[in-house]
Amino acid sequence: MPYIVHGDVGKLNRKTILESDATFEYDYPRGLDLKPSSELHKFIINEVLQRALVSHRVMNNRYDSWNEIDRCLTSYMEPDTSGLGKLYEETDIKNAKETKRKPVSIVFPYSYAILETVLTYLVLAFLEEPIFRYEGVSPDDVIGSILMELMVNLQCNKTKVALALHTVFRDSLAYGIGVGAPGWHKHHGARVVEGAQGFLGSLGAFIGTRREKTTTDRELLFEGNKLDNVDPYLWLPDPNVPCQKVQDGEFAGWVDRSSFVKLLNEEASGPDLFNVRYLKLLINKKSSLYGEDKSMRTEKTGTSIREPGGRHEATDPVDVVNMYVDLIPKDWNDGGDNGLGTSEYPEKWLFSVASDSLVIRAKPLGLSHNLYPIVVAAPDADGYTSTPVSRIETLNGLQGTLDWLFNSHIANVRKAINDMIVYDPYLVNAKDLEDPRPGKLIRMRRPAWGRGVEHAVMQLQVNDITRQNIGDSSFIVQWMQKIGAADDPMMGSLRTGGPERLTGQEFQGTQTGAIRRLERIAKLIGLQAMQDLGYMFASHAQQLSSMEHFVKCTGRWQTELIAEYGEKMQRERVAVTPFDILVDYDVMVRDGSVPGNNFSEVWIRMWETLANHPELDAKFDIVRIFRHIARNLGAKNVSDFERAPQARVVPDEVALRGAEAGNLVPTGR
Repeated sequence: MPYIVHGDVGKLNRKTILESDATFEYDYPRGLDLKPSSELHKFIINEVLQRALVSHRVMNNRYDSWNEIDRCLTSYMEPDTSGLGKLYEETDIKNAKETKRKPVSIVFPYSYAILETVLTYLVLAFLEEPIFRYEGVSPDDVIGSILMELMVNLQCNKTKVALALHTVFRDSLAYGIGVGAPGWHKHHGARVVEGAQGFLGSLGAFIGTRREKTTTDRELLFEGNKLDNVDPYLWLPDPNVPCQKVQDGEFAGWVDRSSFVKLLNEEASGPDLFNVRYLKLLINKKSSLYGEDKSMRTEKTGTSIREPGGRHEATDPVDVVNMYVDLIPKDWNDGGDNGLGTSEYPEKWLFSVASDSLVIRAKPLGLSHNLYPIVVAAPDADGYTSTPVSRIETLNGLQGTLDWLFNSHIANVRKAINDMIVYDPYLVNAKDLEDPRPGKLIRMRRPAWGRGVEHAVMQLQVNDITRQNIGDSSFIVQWMQKIGAADDPMMGSLRTGGPERLTGQEFQGTQTGAIRRLERIAKLIGLQAMQDLGYMFASHAQQLSSMEHFVKCTGRWQTELIAEYGEKMQRERVAVTPFDILVDYDVMVRDGSVPGNNFSEVWIRMWETLANHPELDAKFDIVRIFRHIARNLGAKNVSDFERAPQARVVPDEVALRGAEAGNLVPTGR
């Protein structure tokens, strides 16, 4: 088949690279010939960009709707210039010094309020530490799974996974899909350590004279799981599979907006990237698919620099198409013997194509979980489409109606207070009438002198036909709350109207109904994204870890760890090596509930009854019931308040009899 390089940028860039005399020496992976002039290089670019183009054609249909969502969520509206005079044009109202405080058309930010309410619930439901919980499959895996949970939690704190998850949740509510790319982060640097100056004594011993600080050579300081966000505008999924089944697709990719300096640093610090130095030959390093910023997120702030063109004065941006492809290595070749391999069975590879013209990464994933390192959250997915309608997009019609009701009322009031008058220009000086300042003097023209002023100027009667708009907007707001599952109690507001005061049962019943709807959203996100992400994080830790971590062992697992490590646990920290976590594990997905929402006063009354009746106390575990009540009241770690096990000293005869009966066992291991 012929090679097709898509886009003018790619064609011009390839021509520039091939016509240049510059050559750079690279050791390409697996001995492949991936020079810019090779046929295999052309083949890979063609295959990757073909898939990117197919996906982009589908995703491009959603950008207009997403732009409308961006407009609603930024509460921004372009000033109206359709007025007939400067008293009515909103641009002039905003620019005129004397009318700066007059209101103009806005986006009433109620969709934003609903988004914030649902997003707050998701943060409380998922981002409580530890974010990911694990449980051993067999009894031999219990301790290893505990250490796995502690290690993954430490890595999540170090790489700020919670911030990336917050963006995933927000994107899923605003655009219908929230995409995250889990990866493995390595941070290299030098350590500042204590050293000493001195001399060797007569017996060969070092005698220090003074302490000092020294810096070590470059070394690995930290490694662990990380999560990167993928902008939905730059997401390139396989359109043949639903969004929540990204692992069933033949490919999955996205466009990464990087820079030449950043890519050059990555090439120098790791073996994955190559051919980056050829990018110096290019003026325009952007992709033909995404030359400009497709979103309207930065229209209000004006901070986007993604306009057409090449280098900027201070930056040198590079667009990189990253693509995971499930391919048959034997079929990916240059038409001869130079190919990705001889296997006839599918393998997952990662390709990165910079500026539509240069392959800078080509490697098999080789991950033990054999999945695309991609997770997608789509709580409003219908189970069939690759780009579902989001929750905020569903409210867009009502949001537009709300904006119109509010802005039409503001426009009518602004018209009414602008003194719509009819005057006789033969009798009145028009310049004096146009002066908006209070206490003005209006001069009569000479022909009207001595005739009186009664019939020179007349005020037009203005009827406020939009008086009911504010009341009607409350009706629209109520329906937006019902559809968006964010009523007044969930927003922290109480009902103020009605014939009677708000009762406790009414409040609790209303709040419970709204919480159940939000729990459904959280459960779907847990099944779609959080379960896969937790599984990948644990698998990456098992496969890619090369250094030990010290983890804090207080909390719900402290008893088990004390029994396992004994005296080592006196400092509340234990070293976890890469071999300690080689266990079989299950990911425990959160149920979507928020601590405190399941609380009922009935539980307290039940606990008091159990505590006062010995028969019930003997039948039920009163301590576990108390822990359940405390957790539902919002206590994050009840185990922190428990007393540590105390040793009891008994006479030797009692200890011997207990050991013979099997009631006492040695503590040593």
